[in-house]
Amino acid sequence: MKPNGQRRTALLTLTLAVLLALSAVVRLSRSDDSASDNAVLPSVELTAANSTLSTDELVGEPLVINFWYSACPPCANELQDFAAVHNQYRYQVRFVGVNAIDSVDKMSEFARERGVTYELYQDRLAELQTELRLTSFPTTLFVAADGTIVERTGVLDETGLENEVIELLAAES
Repeated sequence: MKPNGQRRTALLTLTLAVLLALSAVVRLSRSDDSASDNAVLPSVELTAANSTLSTDELVGEPLVINFWYSACPPCANELQDFAAVHNQYRYQVRFVGVNAIDSVDKMSEFARERGVTYELYQDRLAELQTELRLTSFPTTLFVAADGTIVERTGVLDETGLENEVIELLAAES
């Protein structure tokens, strides 16, 4: 058995290590999940079936951008909720799905099977994801008409998504 002093030192060292690790996780999650720095949507080219789109063309109206891929269960689960909220707010907010992993055909078919009718684009070289420092999926951005990213979230259900859309619209008026 170790003397009490050695046990106490080991316990303190372990506690300090855990606290430092938790502190780092909290700092990272705050910087990744919030848009408090009012970042602006970066300019990159996205690809659809027969066209390309510059993210610069998305500026000018409130925008919801959902980053997802088909093999991500939470991504697949939220697509129907996104389709429902899009149908309700499609004349007030532009919805765009972005996928860097699936082919354009697979992405389109997978989303359509879940009722998605909003625009879908491929971030073929993951440029937008890299610029935005996205590290998890799904991730959804809420972007003001001037291109400012006002919120960044992870998994959303229909109610959570609708609440975020309402907040985005309220900030625009």
